[in-house]
Amino acid sequence: MVIVDTTVWVDYLNGRRNDQTEWLLSQIGKESIGLLDLVLCEVLQGVRNESQFQELKEQLLEFEIFCPNSVELAIAAASNFRELRKRGFTVRKTIDCWIATFCLREGHSLLHRDRDFEVFEKQLSLQVVKT
Repeated sequence: MVIVDTTVWVDYLNGRRNDQTEWLLSQIGKESIGLLDLVLCEVLQGVRNESQFQELKEQLLEFEIFCPNSVELAIAAASNFRELRKRGFTVRKTIDCWIATFCLREGHSLLHRDRDFEVFEKQLSLQVVKT
């Protein structure tokens, strides 16, 4: 399973071409693709038109949506944040800790365009899609 981060969805939906959006475009229907409920929320928040909101919501709900809200994940994400900080790295956003920790715990790969995830990859062995 490949979890797609908000950064890639936003570029994809805005027609921006880059390695990550090209990978996503080529793998939809071939690869198992999912997203977290928080990513679904972030992507849908950016839609200004009601009809586009409804259309995009239906399209995104075609993918597997994970709702990993649990005490265990919260503690694990905080622990990962603290471990990275001990190593001299500060992750800028809590949601990135949450997404990366979910992928680490569940063995999913991540498709992203966000430098915060690079620290998880290099320091905690987060599997990322190489484009």
